[in-house]
Amino acid sequence: MTAVVVLGPGGLALAQRLVAGLPDATLHGYAPRIADAAVRFDDVAGHLSGLFAEGQPIVALCAAGIVIRSLAPLLRDKRSEPAVVAVADDGSVAVPLLGGHHGANDLARRIAAIAGGVAAITTAGDVRLGFALDDPPPGWRVANPEAAKAVTAALLAGAPVDLAIEAANTECDWLRAALTLPLREGVGGGLGSTAVRLLVTDRAAVGDQDTLILHPATLAIGIGCERGASVDEVRALVMQCLAQANLSPLAVAGIFSIALKAAEPAIHAVGQELGVPARFFPAEALLAETPRLSERSDIVFRETGCWGVAEGAALAAAGPHAALALPKQRSARATCAIARSPRIIDATACGRPRGGLAVVGIGPGHAGGRTAEAEAAIRAAGDLVGYRLYLDLLGPLAVGKTLHAFDLGQEETRVRAALALAAEGRSVALISSGDAGIYAMASLVFELIERGANADWARVEVVGIPGVSAMQVAAARLGAPLGHDFCAISLSDLLTPWPVIEQRLSAAAAGDFVVALYNPVSQRRRTQLVAARDILLKARSADTPVAIARNLGRDGEALRITTLAALDPADVDMLSIVLIGSSTTRRVKRPDGGEWLYTPRGYDGKSEAAK
Repeated sequence: MTAVVVLGPGGLALAQRLVAGLPDATLHGYAPRIADAAVRFDDVAGHLSGLFAEGQPIVALCAAGIVIRSLAPLLRDKRSEPAVVAVADDGSVAVPLLGGHHGANDLARRIAAIAGGVAAITTAGDVRLGFALDDPPPGWRVANPEAAKAVTAALLAGAPVDLAIEAANTECDWLRAALTLPLREGVGGGLGSTAVRLLVTDRAAVGDQDTLILHPATLAIGIGCERGASVDEVRALVMQCLAQANLSPLAVAGIFSIALKAAEPAIHAVGQELGVPARFFPAEALLAETPRLSERSDIVFRETGCWGVAEGAALAAAGPHAALALPKQRSARATCAIARSPRIIDATACGRPRGGLAVVGIGPGHAGGRTAEAEAAIRAAGDLVGYRLYLDLLGPLAVGKTLHAFDLGQEETRVRAALALAAEGRSVALISSGDAGIYAMASLVFELIERGANADWARVEVVGIPGVSAMQVAAARLGAPLGHDFCAISLSDLLTPWPVIEQRLSAAAAGDFVVALYNPVSQRRRTQLVAARDILLKARSADTPVAIARNLGRDGEALRITTLAALDPADVDMLSIVLIGSSTTRRVKRPDGGEWLYTPRGYDGKSEAAK
């Protein structure tokens, strides 16, 4: 997650553009000067140091000297430092200060493209060669980055360098961009013996200080496994297969399987360990690979609709010109095969990912009431699904997303749409106001999955992102009315029979709970709030404090304190929540003429006992 740090209003507009244009970026604002940021801080040096220590890339819209003085005490090993870029407030220049070969140079170029400025790159290799050997393009990995210094120095000095290519010959143009330099090329690894060498291979080769090993992502690993196969077993099988074929894990483009296995933890764990994506093919795609399989399994066909999962998935990912580098190997509960492509494999273009559904609560509506986790989940999603008003409340966060807006009353339709999109392998955020798990969409997501209407929905990765609920916002505005035991009850009888609601109200009254009433009235429901008031009046006094909070976190926010006896449905609408105190809830006059509400927990009694 890249932290875009802005210290003053002069750089805020550019910072917001950078957050929108950079992947996985979050706005960090200096609290005394920046009011609206996902993360706010008061100590500039301390905040920058903390981000750096955590390994987060930093884009700082401030003077380079501020960043340098803040981070200087932490500088230890340049090979482990995150990218740090200082950017002028007007975007005229982006200076990579640290981590130039670990993303800072590329980050500076991206910033310059967004801001219309210049990337002030000073790394010699980048400037004179046009690339950094220890920070290769996507699809390449370096086995021994410590050797890059010697090779780069030789190229810059005009000394001869051998380039031996054993894999992905047609993908080496970024190296051939240095043809004006004394770069001697050979194919198949059979070059002469200059002092410095570059070897492009997918083998598990061992380099030294004068031999830089570059691995193109030409290998596709296919995995089949029983449900619940252990991570240890699948990991051991994959590593055993790579070793058996003398292939490098750094040349692996991705882990591939059939869509039926999209939720298998072991497959995803192996992908994470190798630092590559896990992707999945429908059965018909693997069936098309039948002529290239080394063997066919009747059992696999009956269970999956294709004749082989591991080999089929590896070959489907590696492409039509690929061949098996290692045919299917078995362990007790898993199979593994490796295919080799003559070209670099773009795993993101193969099959589809598992697909994810983030069920996000955005709080009361304004940006300041959203959690950083909620904003990150929304930024990470490609599709946003929700009630039209909730999507509108996202403002700039929704820019660039595919929006799927639904009207009020279409709750099941919108959740079905979100699950269907996620089952296609897309990254989806289902938006609710408040907290999605409190009288909102989260429970319906799991209900639909349990119904089994679509087997693919159960394989979607569902993540709940909490939000600030209306009762929490109201309580915070009022003081601390939820300071002791409380409950929440919805007065809507659309989904819950009214006798059940009455029973719960009676239980809350008998238990002397503070009660948060959600959905207290609607255009057609005007009697339920009166009935709830009367039930509670049987167990608590007429002057019990009651708060009516309306339009929380939005324009027109209003709070009113009354009593239980005086509670009138005419004062409540569909945008309101009602908090009814317990027998111990207190009203306290404020110096400004207003009132606080709080429910004590009994500390006064504890203090008296201690005396």
